[in-house]
Amino acid sequence: MTASSSLSTNAALIRKLSIMALCINATLSLLKIFGGIIGSSQAVAADGVHSLSDCVTDIILIVGVKYWSKPPDDNHPYGHKRIETIISIIVGLSLSAAAIGLGYNAIATFHLPPESPPTLLALGVAVLSIVVKETLYRYTIRTATHIRSTALKANAWHQRSDALSSIPVALAVIAVWLFPQYHFVDNIGAVVVSGFILHAAWQIIRPNLGQLADASASPETVDAIKHTAMQVDGVEEVHAIRTRVVGADIIVDLHVQVDETLSIGEGHNIGGAVKAMLKSSNDAIDDVLVHIEPYDAEHTTNRQKYS
Repeated sequence: MTASSSLSTNAALIRKLSIMALCINATLSLLKIFGGIIGSSQAVAADGVHSLSDCVTDIILIVGVKYWSKPPDDNHPYGHKRIETIISIIVGLSLSAAAIGLGYNAIATFHLPPESPPTLLALGVAVLSIVVKETLYRYTIRTATHIRSTALKANAWHQRSDALSSIPVALAVIAVWLFPQYHFVDNIGAVVVSGFILHAAWQIIRPNLGQLADASASPETVDAIKHTAMQVDGVEEVHAIRTRVVGADIIVDLHVQVDETLSIGEGHNIGGAVKAMLKSSNDAIDDVLVHIEPYDAEHTTNRQKYS
């Protein structure tokens, strides 16, 4: 499968999954809002409003994948995958905003008892949300890992945050229903869950900020690149390895030293073999630029990988 066809296939899968998630999230949001109102649970109704943020990120993915899946062109020789990085950050920031809002609301209303005890309807809606959103998270994260989509993975965590936020809501409904004097359980649980959601948001934002700053691949990946390149016949030394992460892919350039008596054609063939072996050794490596140099055994001793 060519790179362009793979991009097209992955884009269609992301769009299909995001549309499905949008329908589920919109339905759950309405169920929780109306279930909370009818079931006398402000917590469930508020959780329904929070669920609307999932609909927003689903729409962002549906629109965004159309652009980041475009193949390289003259103005964007490395493709458009930075758009996926930006969208991942937007999803992470949306997740942070939802967590901060939930935590602030929980602290601000800590001293306020509910106006009326919640009903089993409110509890049922909260439990349904936990089951559905956790199932959606697992399916989405599995797909995101398979196609190596950072934006889809970020949205998967956004789905799980909704499931997590529904847990203290369900516990609060039970607690207030059985023991009205313990209404503050809802607030404590919401603050704790907000902390977990903020942590998940930071785990999404941090690596994507690194990508925007042209952060390199991990040291382990760079070491593996050198080890693989050194296995190619005719390669005497490898140095000046530079990498950068673009979306889910890695761009590599490196200097390869060969016998100085070889012809230009022979050196070119060795460079092509290095490129082919690196791309076959790691699916994340999208492109490799090889610079061929003459090898001088007398002056080449233990060259540094990063020069």
